[in-house]
Amino acid sequence: MAKKHHSALLGLLGIACAVLLWWVFTHSAQGNTMVTAFAPENVPGALNDLFSRGVMLSDIGVSLWRLLAGLLIAIVIGIPLGLVIGFSRTASGFSAPLVQFFRMVSPLSWAPIAVALFGVGSSPVIFLVAMAAVWPVALNTISGVHALDQQHVQVAQTLGATRSEILKTVVMPSIQPYVLSGIRLALGIAWVIIVPAEMLGVSSGLGYEILNARDRLAYDEMLAVIVVIGLLGMVLDALAQKLLK
Repeated sequence: MAKKHHSALLGLLGIACAVLLWWVFTHSAQGNTMVTAFAPENVPGALNDLFSRGVMLSDIGVSLWRLLAGLLIAIVIGIPLGLVIGFSRTASGFSAPLVQFFRMVSPLSWAPIAVALFGVGSSPVIFLVAMAAVWPVALNTISGVHALDQQHVQVAQTLGATRSEILKTVVMPSIQPYVLSGIRLALGIAWVIIVPAEMLGVSSGLGYEILNARDRLAYDEMLAVIVVIGLLGMVLDALAQKLLK
């Protein structure tokens, strides 16, 4: 318990130091209104304005829905893909250069293609999130399969278990830690990707709100949205750490 309190105090001290440096930087540029617009004391007022107008809650809800939709697609594709590649040497050899190629391409590189295929709106955003999240899920699933104790599989086969029964009772429980770790990693990557993805012609979401604030020269609101994105990301990761154990 004492260690937890000590870590919490250190974390609060780190935040306080960061805010102090932020304040010093923005107030050291006398006469530069561009820099002073990003001062930390402007954030509470901008947040209050965004929430009072009902904008922030709506954008948070839309962004979270797109995030979860893209992540779900990545899980539905990534786990079976990882199982096939992990168990089959032929599939592994066949797909190795393709997986290496696609996972090394930035998901945002697909943005023009996503817009051309799906038009503007939530669909291209969800597509980009899924493209970013699918590889951590698939690769961690492959790692789990490779780490699987083959003796467990052989015992199940000896007892007459079918392939589906082996998958359900032996494989999935064994690789579960790897899969959950991949999902948590995918969640973090997807949250990073969704903000620039929401700058592609959509009219809602946290990424759109940053672009909208920039166009209106409302730099205090833009900074407030960035703070909300960071805080939400921390909350999502904390929830994933608790739920995906």
